[in-house]
Amino acid sequence: MASNTTPLWLFDLDNTLHNASHAIFPAINANMNRIITRVLEEGGHPSDEAAVNHLRRHYWKLYGATLLGMVRHHGVRIEDFLHEAHLFDDLPGMVRAERGIGRWLRQLPGRKILLTNAPHRYSRELVRHLGLHRHFSHHLSIESMHVHRQLRPKPSRLMLRKLLARHKIAPHRCILVEDTVDNLRSARQLGVRTAWVTQYLRGSQALLGHIGGQRVLSRMPGYVDVKVRSVRQLPRRLAALGARR
Repeated sequence: MASNTTPLWLFDLDNTLHNASHAIFPAINANMNRIITRVLEEGGHPSDEAAVNHLRRHYWKLYGATLLGMVRHHGVRIEDFLHEAHLFDDLPGMVRAERGIGRWLRQLPGRKILLTNAPHRYSRELVRHLGLHRHFSHHLSIESMHVHRQLRPKPSRLMLRKLLARHKIAPHRCILVEDTVDNLRSARQLGVRTAWVTQYLRGSQALLGHIGGQRVLSRMPGYVDVKVRSVRQLPRRLAALGARR
């Protein structure tokens, strides 16, 4: 029987379990720009590079995901946007990740859920390529993040609250592992413990405005329980996260 201190881990994917900024995020940005350019042209709006980049970043800052702005203001279908934004010629060849991630995940007590704002097809292929699928009891992609028939991706507190209720776990027994500080802050407001993974932040900041963009911070924010460079450091920080083996 699980101890009342055994945690439930919520793991982000991009720039947490692998380096998405190396090649994947630049490709997603280029794909999204093509979608936005086409939509603006069809609507008779300015569609130069500056206008497209501004709209992509504006919707990300406003809604937490460019997708939501395109759906709400331009009538874009969620499925179409996600599919086109995540088209790659060679996804396996674009992946950069540390070796031994599975070993470090095995050292963490409790169940683990993959919680990603990426679409299911992309995240499933990527996690299988990394050999990590066996470590997660559930895989929640952006298509699963609906509350009251509205899409509520991270950093939605409504979505997180629904997830915790579904798994019948108190917030303080849950740990979110993320690179994106806005998602960590939202989780902390619910009482969820937080681990901030920072090793890919430089590349993420350079790509501000992608689906999982990142704000620049000079110090560890108060809503972060543990700051680690890599997931490999988590097993040594269990006490600080209130977790026990």
